[in-house]
Amino acid sequence: MKRLLPFPLLSLALLATWLLLNQTLAAGHVLLGAVIAVGGGLALALLQPPGPMVRRPAAIAALAWLVLVDIVRSNVAVARIVINPGHRRQTSGFLDIPLELRDPAGLAVLACIITATPGTAWARYDSAQSVLTMHILDLVDEDTWIRTIKDRYERRLLEIFG
Repeated sequence: MKRLLPFPLLSLALLATWLLLNQTLAAGHVLLGAVIAVGGGLALALLQPPGPMVRRPAAIAALAWLVLVDIVRSNVAVARIVINPGHRRQTSGFLDIPLELRDPAGLAVLACIITATPGTAWARYDSAQSVLTMHILDLVDEDTWIRTIKDRYERRLLEIFG
């Protein structure tokens, strides 16, 4: 059944939409709507990329905890910069980080982590050279940031997504 209706709710919605647009429950329209609904579900199934292969599910919990701690820590650091801007001079800038991670799902998770962490933003990714460009609000030491991304996040994402 899953082969014929890979997205049953979508197929049901398509059938209902077809019948509402035609304002009839005639057998011919129900049959034609069912064919369109099944075809639409099958077409969407062809567009779905294969799911990510998660290799170490236990590493997900460790990464989630690490990200939560880093987000809280970054919130405090950004709040200090905003509340007391004259205390120390921050230098914002862009930083290029070479990545070993190539899995699209792993890169998407890394993008979410970086974007969710206050003070950092995913600016660009060059897939040909596998280089991530980040914007960092308080860029004091570039080597520390590169080590942070590679050791704290990329290494764990490579464990999870391989």
